[in-house]
Amino acid sequence: MQPNTLLDALLDEAGISRAGLAAHVNRAGRARGLALRYEHTAVARWLKGQRPRGQVPDLICEVLGVRLHRAVTLDDIGLGVGGDAVGQSSPLSGFVERATALWRSDEQQRPHILGAQAVTGTPAVMPVWEWENPPEDSDVSRDGRTRVSMADITMLGAARAHYEQMYRKAGGVATRVRIVGFLNAEAAPLLRGAYSDGLGRELHRATGGLVAVAGICAYDSDAHGLAQRYFHQALRLAKASGDRGLGAYVIALLVNQSLFMGEYRQAVAFAEAALRSAGRQITPALAADLSAMQAKAYAHLDDGAAALACIRRAEAEAERIRPGHEPAETGYVQPGLVDVQVAEALLSLGDLPAAAEHARAAVDTPAHDRGRVHRLAMLCQIELRQGEADAAARTAVEMTERARGMESRRLRDRLRLVREYLLATDCGDARQAAELIDGALRVPL
Repeated sequence: MQPNTLLDALLDEAGISRAGLAAHVNRAGRARGLALRYEHTAVARWLKGQRPRGQVPDLICEVLGVRLHRAVTLDDIGLGVGGDAVGQSSPLSGFVERATALWRSDEQQRPHILGAQAVTGTPAVMPVWEWENPPEDSDVSRDGRTRVSMADITMLGAARAHYEQMYRKAGGVATRVRIVGFLNAEAAPLLRGAYSDGLGRELHRATGGLVAVAGICAYDSDAHGLAQRYFHQALRLAKASGDRGLGAYVIALLVNQSLFMGEYRQAVAFAEAALRSAGRQITPALAADLSAMQAKAYAHLDDGAAALACIRRAEAEAERIRPGHEPAETGYVQPGLVDVQVAEALLSLGDLPAAAEHARAAVDTPAHDRGRVHRLAMLCQIELRQGEADAAARTAVEMTERARGMESRRLRDRLRLVREYLLATDCGDARQAAELIDGALRVPL
């Protein structure tokens, strides 16, 4: 079940509490000869995605319509044929309402949104399949109150760059609140505004880039169901923009999340879809990252031959990267990123010398602090596996110092893992490094 953000948003707009909606539905049911005894707990289940039985959905529409002084449909409350799912095949105007309802619920810190589980199987695959296949959006123009200009689109692009840098410096936990607030205050009115088809495609592209960063921040905050929904939204916006390269970038984010969740075959399939469908619009940086992540997935599946083939492809694509010729979104593919991805794949394959070589090359290449923390964590793990506890202790100290000030669940995962490895040694310096990590972890997020 997916949270019903549309119903949640309408309850908020109407100023009705959960208990209030239950009471109104019971009263409306009595007028139809129904003996209903709903309480606030039932409404809570509806908001979590459970569908009310019988005539209750119609009663909810009736109650909210009276309160809002307008007609309210089953689609409006997320109980139509498509429910509240943010599918690629939904009409664009309906998608916008569903997307903005999610942003609103996220900004309001609704527990059923923040705690939603990531979907797997067909619901996880369908948004990628629908991005890859027809129909395309023939016309994305809209007639709304706010007239959108190129200045607005430039502002959205600047905001994406701003929040991406904030994420790299402060982490996703701190950044997510800011970017979701921006989506509600600035991006939502623009999507509902007035724009031509050409300008609309630029608008959907710019918004898609922002929504993708919101998904990254949710992922970094351990809100995986929410992150996945943001990524699916970004993919739908990418399709509306007509930019296949942007869609491939969003799929790379889904591949990364699939790896984290242990969905290795899904990671391989998603990466293949991106590489296949983006065609010439895919850049060397993105192709390198997708291939490197495929290598990690194959390594976890114990398919050494496929992993090594992907490593060779990733390294070849990395050599083709030309600074200044990549879109803003692929700026994360900095020099050394492929090396650390390859090191992780080789570590899973058990090739420690080669993994160490790539990890050291990654650490020796300049990177922003967040990227450097991940590189140092990988090197430390390999050094410990090689029995180089003193070197690993020094690496761990630098890693911990670099991570200070960042609010990130993912970085904390790396710190905890390194700490466990350090404590498993008999080296005094390693244990001191573990104590340093303990101190960092004691500060709550």
